[in-house]
Formats: sequence, C-alpha cells, structure tokens
Amino acid sequence: MSRMTNRIKKWVTEQMQLPADVTMDLPRITMIGQLHIYIENHRGVLQFSNKELRLLLKEGQLLVTGDQFVLKTILPEELLLEGRIDKVMFINEEGK
Repeated sequence: MSRMTNRIKKWVTEQMQLPADVTMDLPRITMIGQLHIYIENHRGVLQFSNKELRLLLKEGQLLVTGDQFVLKTILPEELLLEGRIDKVMFINEEGK
C-alpha cells in the first residue's frame, strides 16, 4: 500500500476513534502473565517448536521465545499459545 493510503487510514482511524488493529490490519496480542499469549490478525505460522514461534504479519514478523510451547488453538488468523513466554519481538522487513 502506498504511504498516502496508510496516512489516510491512520487519520480516519484517529478521527472516528476506531480500533487501529481493525482498520489498519495490525496484530492484536493478549498475554496472561508468562503463561498464555493470544494473537489475532497474523498471516500464518512460519516456524514452530517447543521453544519458538514465528508468525508472518502484514508488515514483518512476530517472534515469541520461551519454553514448553503448546499450540492450544490455531485458526487462519488467530492462535493461542501456552508455555513459559520469555520474549515477544517484532521483526520488521528490510527496506520498509
């Protein structure tokens, strides 16, 4: 999308007080302590092990690291991960 389109979306979101995750297709992340993480608006699972989860986002990736990971729920645009979560990190694509 062009920069102008993104600026218009951001302006409309602010003016109409709409949730940014809906209008701008941003991920929504809900954590309960270090035990659960619920992620919405992802574009797919890139990598999963008992210590790492890597998701594709609209812009970049999301990396979750920890231990004893179990995918409790996985749907096309949302998932629930359980285990000990140590780090949640956004990875931006190069050149953007």
